[in-house]
Amino acid sequence: MSVPKLTVATRALMDHIKDGLITEVSISNKEIVDPKAITVIKKRFETKAKKLFKDRVSSLTEETVNFLTNVLMQDMLGLGEIEYILNDENLEEIVITSSKEPVRVYHKAHGWLETNIVPTNEEQILNYSNIIGRRVGRQISALTPLLDAHLVTGDRANAVLFPISTKGNTITIRKFSRDPWTMVDFVRNNTVTPEILSLIWLSIQYEMNVLISGGTASGKTSFLNICMPFIPPNQRIVSIEDTRELQLPKFLYWCPLTVRQPNPEGKGEVSMLDLLINSLRMRPDRIILGEMRKKAQAEVLFEAMHTGHSVYATVHADTVEETIQRLTNPPIEVPKNLLTGVNLNVVMFRDRRLGFRRCLQVGEFVPSMDESGSTVKPNILYRWKASTDKMVEHSAPLRLFSELSRVTGMSMEEINRDLQRKQRILRWMVKEDISNVNDVGAVMREYYTDPEAVLKRAGASGNDEK
Repeated sequence: MSVPKLTVATRALMDHIKDGLITEVSISNKEIVDPKAITVIKKRFETKAKKLFKDRVSSLTEETVNFLTNVLMQDMLGLGEIEYILNDENLEEIVITSSKEPVRVYHKAHGWLETNIVPTNEEQILNYSNIIGRRVGRQISALTPLLDAHLVTGDRANAVLFPISTKGNTITIRKFSRDPWTMVDFVRNNTVTPEILSLIWLSIQYEMNVLISGGTASGKTSFLNICMPFIPPNQRIVSIEDTRELQLPKFLYWCPLTVRQPNPEGKGEVSMLDLLINSLRMRPDRIILGEMRKKAQAEVLFEAMHTGHSVYATVHADTVEETIQRLTNPPIEVPKNLLTGVNLNVVMFRDRRLGFRRCLQVGEFVPSMDESGSTVKPNILYRWKASTDKMVEHSAPLRLFSELSRVTGMSMEEINRDLQRKQRILRWMVKEDISNVNDVGAVMREYYTDPEAVLKRAGASGNDEK
């Protein structure tokens, strides 16, 4: 994978203009440490750069001046040539390992690829790390050699300095879609089926608690995101994340919160636990936790479940059974009796060899007894069959439907009819390519205000046969 390279003459002109900008454009100390000042600084540099280009080479066209100015801005205020590939929607990861190796990218279709971008030196990589850090008010140095932050684009960036990273300074950027995935995209890609989504929709509508499990980069957060439009529009949602990744439809009443790292003096940290505890004072109807990692987080989250809050979270685990083990053993250590607060567990899977993601399992946690006393066992409702690349029914629900019936008063017949209607709406949305996040949100909002109108548009009569 290659990016365009400038000629020697053009690069010489760029260096000349750069010297002029350094001399003529001043940046105050306050602006340097203010992450919100980047827009003002960029505008100041852009205006001056265009003037300098026109003064030095009057024959340049407006188009050429704009192009060269953008390249210069990328070099001085951005991530240089990395900016070119940041805009490629087909890339999932961008990795700088050291100045001795080319930048590598992970392509959605082709996997890992090598680019023609090679950092000039370790200082350049350090400079990129500092730029990323300054934009979010964080610092990276020999004393604090680790940085986890997000770019203005929403992409997540991690930096590790030498000698912690023994080859050299390292940056890893995980890209997120500018147009977020929706339930329609997931059905079209065969990641999940309308049957499973209708079950999740019904569960979320009636305030059941859902956990999304999976390995690294399996699509946990993406799956969590596509399910959030199922929340009714008149409820307050509070989300808590390390780095802002969720992108919910505009119609939802949503308050997103993100953690803050401590400053170099070790002060000012706002942890996920701090935000989780605080969220309970914000009168939330629904709480979304980006990832459950520690015992204290889990204790508060499960307490929220058992005090009437609807909770949605992700956790690292590869199966429903492993999710139970992960939650009940260190470092999380949730008491087994509390796991019954989880109504549904969805497990995501990523095939790295073939480059696709699938919903691997959908299950529930069922109270049981063994030789040690009371425990919790998995009940798998759906599972992915690799040989056919299909989701198949595995077992009937033992808890979910009875719980739904208890809180809604619906009979099993009514629950099944509701599921069928939701499936029809989802298939209609796929057929009509209603895939933009806000368009999906508009359908969901209309459904909660006038379900019969949506059913009619989807070709599903409100008087379906039983």
